[in-house]
Amino acid sequence: MSRPPVPPFTEESARVKVQAAEDAWNTRDPEKVAGAYTEDSVWRNRDEFVTGRDQIVEFLRRKWARELDYALRKELWAVLGDRIAVRFQYESRDASGQWWRSYGNEQWEFDESGLMRRREASFNDVPITEAERRIFGPRGEAEHGVDVLPLR
Repeated sequence: MSRPPVPPFTEESARVKVQAAEDAWNTRDPEKVAGAYTEDSVWRNRDEFVTGRDQIVEFLRRKWARELDYALRKELWAVLGDRIAVRFQYESRDASGQWWRSYGNEQWEFDESGLMRRREASFNDVPITEAERRIFGPRGEAEHGVDVLPLR
C-alpha cells in the first residue's frame, strides 16, 4: 500500500502531506486517520504511548468522545528526507461546555511507501471562551494552502 506523497519529501510535497493529515483528522473518523499509519506505528501523544493501528483507532475514539466539536489546523515547520515537523492548534469543547485551544508540535517519520511509522506529539491546552474561538471545522477552499496560526 502506498500513501503519496512519499519520501524523500520536498517542501512542496511535505505541505501536501501536512494538509492531507489535517483534512483526515478533521473528519474525526478513527479508521480513516489510522489508515495513514503503518500497522506497527509508534506514537507518543502527551503522556500516552500507542503502538499499532488498533491502538490508534481506540485512542482516537476516546479522544473524540471527550473533545467535542474538534477542529484542527496544522502547519509545516520543517522537513528533511523522511521526516516532517509540524506545529498545530485545535479547538474543542468538553462535556461541560468549556472550550479549549490546544497548541503543539509533532515530529513525524515515514516509511518508503508514505505511511507514518512514528509520531511524537507534545502540546498543552488553554481554556478559552466561545467568543475567543477562531477555528471552525475543516478549512474552507479559500484557506487551503494558507499557513496562518497566530500564536496567541
